[in-house]
Amino acid sequence: MMIRCKLICIVLITMLLSPCYSQAERIMDLASIQGVRSNQLIGYGLVVGLDGSGDQTTQTPFTVQSIINMLGQLGINLPPGTNLQLRNVAAVMVTATLPAFAKPGQLIDVTVSSMGNAKSLRGGTLLMTPLKGADNQVYAMAQGNIAVGGAGAAAAGSSVQVNHLNAGRITGGATVERSVPASLGQSEYINLELNSTNFTTVKRIVNAINSFYPGSANAVDGRMVQVRAPIESNQRVMFISQIESLEITPAKDAAKVIVNSRTGSVAMNQSVTLESSAIAHGNLSIIINNEPIISQPGPFAQRGETVVAQRAQVEIRSDEGNLMLLPSGADLGEVVKALTAIGATTQDLLSILQALKAAGSLRAELEII
Repeated sequence: MMIRCKLICIVLITMLLSPCYSQAERIMDLASIQGVRSNQLIGYGLVVGLDGSGDQTTQTPFTVQSIINMLGQLGINLPPGTNLQLRNVAAVMVTATLPAFAKPGQLIDVTVSSMGNAKSLRGGTLLMTPLKGADNQVYAMAQGNIAVGGAGAAAAGSSVQVNHLNAGRITGGATVERSVPASLGQSEYINLELNSTNFTTVKRIVNAINSFYPGSANAVDGRMVQVRAPIESNQRVMFISQIESLEITPAKDAAKVIVNSRTGSVAMNQSVTLESSAIAHGNLSIIINNEPIISQPGPFAQRGETVVAQRAQVEIRSDEGNLMLLPSGADLGEVVKALTAIGATTQDLLSILQALKAAGSLRAELEII
């Protein structure tokens, strides 16, 4: 029973399986300005003030060494061979993202993660930690009280851990000390880079921009659009603001099915289709038929017509030797749901999807992570 419940609780993400209508999106949600980007920062620091949940210093010598070095910089020299037994200190890695155009004095959020064997960072305070970029230059300084959310369990008596106590955040916990040189360019053109390659979306972006500013946009490839922009900085900012606010209807993404082999999660988009096929896999069997639904107008109606629609009818079997018949147009989401309901394991799902792909019946890219 536990195994069955676990299988039923497998996260099945069937996003956009129901009929979906394309909606207009802003260009700023689909593309970014070339050269306008964020940068990653990292640093090593110490968290103090823990309630006995810090590193066991006998097993984490780098924590002791860091404390001795810090005390030495503060003018406190310990005798050689001093054995420190501390439970309120933890060595951590501090990470942050430096946004584009960030100026000295601005505050950014930081994430603090334990790198030793500390049990919890709740209630701790991060000491001043320099944050460096890829060029080994210091761009920000972090310090502050760590926020670790939640009580640790879903409810009384539950053994399910909801929050990870060895990592936390400090909102506005770092001050920018150095800015990264960034500009919108001084040339005649700016480049829009799409988040994903799609020639149809590029074409629609070009048409949308040219409808407001004729002849200003040109497609470079399936991911970049070159736009002629004013040279003066104030006018260029206003121009980019207007371009980013334009709305287009992006093209549908390619059909794709993603399977997580560790958790059994299955994700797919609305473009996934199945062709007629038959598969036998152990004692698992499922049949999908299209059942006609007839809708007629009422008696003596002046207007109206008979409408015939198709509805997928799923029949599940688990007898030994049955076949799995997937007619043309069948919904893969319903097939996966049915397989999970009759007790199919994650490995069964992977084998069946791989067989469908190999047979050419699964009209989608299959990605296993």
